[in-house]
Amino acid sequence: MLRPAVVMSLSLIATNLFAQTGASATDAQSRTAVIASSFAKFKDVTKSKRGITKSKYRRVETTAAVRANPADYSGVYDVPDFGFGLNLSVDSRGSVSGSGYEPLNESVRRSFTLRDGTIQGALLRATKVYANGDTEPLEGAFMNRTSFESATDKGTTVFGLGTLVKPVELHGMTINKVFFEKSR
Repeated sequence: MLRPAVVMSLSLIATNLFAQTGASATDAQSRTAVIASSFAKFKDVTKSKRGITKSKYRRVETTAAVRANPADYSGVYDVPDFGFGLNLSVDSRGSVSGSGYEPLNESVRRSFTLRDGTIQGALLRATKVYANGDTEPLEGAFMNRTSFESATDKGTTVFGLGTLVKPVELHGMTINKVFFEKSR
């Protein structure tokens, strides 16, 4: 039979472990929400000039895409217009390995492998390792992104991974976030 002091110590240890796990899950959820919300946008502009009216409407909504089985995140993801790509292999525990490539500028692309990758909820964290040994963190949120072209549009939804990246100049634009669409 366990003594009351031992039972109390085991209770405190279990409570502390639960609090750490809960806090970690809450941290992952809030970080996922921050990343996903950075991909949302709304624009509704109407201009009239010399009797001609032009309107632009664009709304993008994002929601975290949490999968019951992390292995469902495995696949090939890319951003074809800008030369970013990822090939992810995820096991049922959320351990991630893979490789990818990204542009340094419009004519140079570099490859990397992923190390120490994990998925918690819909949040991916890993380390990119380049051929020269340099490393860089990778953090992204799996999400569903729905685009609306008018106020009455039913929208088009695409699943993918949104990441914040170091700014790179491509096609006259500075890119600091990238949405990788799952292609297969």
